[in-house]
Formats: sequence, structure tokens, C-alpha cells
Amino acid sequence: MKAAVIWEAGQPMTIENVEIGKPARREVLIRTSYAGVCHSDLHFADGTYAYPMPFVPGHESSGIVEAVGEDVTYVKKGDHVVTCLSVFCGTCPNCVTGRPNICESVDVKLPPGKAERMWLNGKLVHQFSNLSSFAEQMLVHENALVKINRDIPLDRASLVGCGVLTGVGAVVHAAKVKPGSTVAVIGCGGVGLSVVSGAMLAGAGRIIAIDMLDSKLELAKQLGATDVINAGTTDPVA
Repeated sequence: MKAAVIWEAGQPMTIENVEIGKPARREVLIRTSYAGVCHSDLHFADGTYAYPMPFVPGHESSGIVEAVGEDVTYVKKGDHVVTCLSVFCGTCPNCVTGRPNICESVDVKLPPGKAERMWLNGKLVHQFSNLSSFAEQMLVHENALVKINRDIPLDRASLVGCGVLTGVGAVVHAAKVKPGSTVAVIGCGGVGLSVVSGAMLAGAGRIIAIDMLDSKLELAKQLGATDVINAGTTDPVA
């Protein structure tokens, strides 16, 4: 398959013909449909955060199941899926007590450099966040997937894998926004706009969106912002 490979921090990616493994127990082979570009990818690519080299970046994605390994029960060939950053085993103490986001299984939630799923000229190419979606295919654990309806556009669905969940999760789990609350959203990029949507779903009474681009503020209004402030022309504090 073709994949974008980062060989050295701060250097351009190159498109390579990379070998990918076959699904092992509880693994799924995905044909990548769409992959978003997240700032986290850029931080690892430019060396802000360390990662074993070489690796294939990408973690915000959607695709279609091509093959499944032994004991896979959640998805089947042809299913449409969104990938997830927080893969989990489902059986460790944290998973069975409702905290799969802090799964303890290093055999499922493979640490950086431990996944052996891709090779180039016989040498290991590291998998990013157990996904590596800047490639034509992904080989992942079945619990790194969420099955979606086939009528959901895959280009839009791909954004749910990181940006949407980050924004909505901040509303629900971090800020714990209650009905009638006032919420200020500073910055209306992908995550910020998802915060706006999440705040609306949580029943916030007033949602104030702040950005320096009118185009983003217009999107914020469409997604539920009650007030918008252009910080480039207006003092947002005043």
C-alpha cells in the first residue's frame, strides 16, 4: 500500500510502498477513505513531541472494513467505521469499571514503537496512535473502531475521530456544562466549533464564540452560538 512516511522530525513526508500485515486475533484491516490533518500530527512531525522514527502519522479517519481476524465480532467486511484514538481491551479493571479511556492493557493499547504492523524493505515502520491513517490501509484492534450507518458521509465522519470528540468531550466531561450555563469559546477552529456544538447539545443558555475571522464566526452561529465577537476588531473583554 502507499503511505506517507516521516523519516526525520521537521522533514517532509515521503510517499512509500509500505507492507502491511494481515489481521491477527481481534484485528481489523481497514481501507482508508478519509483522513483529517490534526495539529497533533504536526507536533509529532516537527519534533515538538518525540516519536520513534520512521512512522506513518494520521489518527482522525474513516474507512471501510476489508478483512477481519479471528474472534472479531463487532464489525464485518463492508462495514463503514470511524477510528478512535483511545483503543481499549474491555477486560482490565479500568475497562470493566467504566474507564476504558485509561485502559491498562499494553497488549492492546500499544505504546509508541511497540506495534509491529507495517514494514518497508523489511524494516519496521512505526504505527502512530495505534492507527496511522495517512495510508491506503490501516490495521487496528477492533476496539479502535466505531461502526457507523452507511448513509453518513465518510468525509464528515472522519472528523469525529478526534476534533469533534475533543470539543464535545471538553463540554461534557471537563467543563460539565449544565443547562442554562454561559459558555465562552475562544477560537473557532475544528475543536472550538465542536465545543460550540457540544455546548448547544448540553443546553447552554448563552454560547459566546470568539475568533478573528468572520467566516469562522458565521459557522459558529450556524452551529449554535448565540453571540459572536471578532477579537480583531472588538475588545472581547469589554
